[in-house]
Amino acid sequence: MKYISLLFIVLFTTTAFSKNFPYSEPNEQNLVEHHHYRNVNGRIVHSPAHSKNGKRPNGASAKCRDGSYSFSKHHRGTCSRHHGVATWYK
Repeated sequence: MKYISLLFIVLFTTTAFSKNFPYSEPNEQNLVEHHHYRNVNGRIVHSPAHSKNGKRPNGASAKCRDGSYSFSKHHRGTCSRHHGVATWYK
């Protein structure tokens, strides 16, 4: 019983906290910053960036508290260097 409980906890926490987001590449012309990083899955993802017109860019998964938009594929670490997440998008 102890092992079943432990297995449930591991499965629940890994699925609940590593939610994947659909990803579409943002239009670089609409963004102020143009940096990228490699995520935990090895995929190249656009770093958080501010949009030139202030509107949510294509592919944004969250808005950070500093006003930038994140294109993260996972909840964990999203907007961590941008004062945290202000809003999540589906």
